[in-house]
Amino acid sequence: MKTIGVIGGMSWESSAEYYRLLNRHAKARLGGHHNARSLMLTVDFASIEEDQRAGAWERLGERMADAAQRLERGGADIVLLATNTMHRVYETVEASIRIPFLHIADPTGEALRTAGIERVGLLGTRYTMEQTFYAGRLRDRFGLDTLVPDDATRHDVHRIIYDELCHGVIDAQSRQIYQRAIDTMAARGAQAVILGCTEITLLIKQEDTSLQVFDTTALHAQRAVDWAIQNR
Repeated sequence: MKTIGVIGGMSWESSAEYYRLLNRHAKARLGGHHNARSLMLTVDFASIEEDQRAGAWERLGERMADAAQRLERGGADIVLLATNTMHRVYETVEASIRIPFLHIADPTGEALRTAGIERVGLLGTRYTMEQTFYAGRLRDRFGLDTLVPDDATRHDVHRIIYDELCHGVIDAQSRQIYQRAIDTMAARGAQAVILGCTEITLLIKQEDTSLQVFDTTALHAQRAVDWAIQNR
């Protein structure tokens, strides 16, 4: 199979989940002792988070592009950015490399349309929920109407990601906050919910909500393995 390059570390908790999912799916597809051929370049999230808060997206784009180029030089055949939020700089990264770049929203958008979903709730960081780079792609490419929680709930969802999930803290009360957010979006017409931050899968599982869950981390990793096998 082809080699999957992963830009990780945002946070390492979710990057570890990516590594597990890539290898588990490769084994499921190929059997035996197979696992995914992969490279991971792990950045230091502390400085990334500081630049996010400062709105230094141009600098962040340059840093992600540099990481992608390093993976390409190291032998990667495709690049994944193991974070939803940093797809804010997707165009910069894609333009910096010659190999394919797999956008995290695309496997999710395709899965939603296959399931017949038209209106979907979105949980993620404030950047993902409030800026247009994510919901806009889902709308323009897949015709999806995206709902997000109200401002106070967005604050809580964002805080839990950065203050808890990025540090591996799984709290039952935080799960209840997310469950209430999902229930509220369901009452507004959401037919499903996107776990639009790669850490949320650590907190929310399908059994935690009556809405169908679309986990961007799992869908992204699965699509990457499928590509790597199909293009070998």
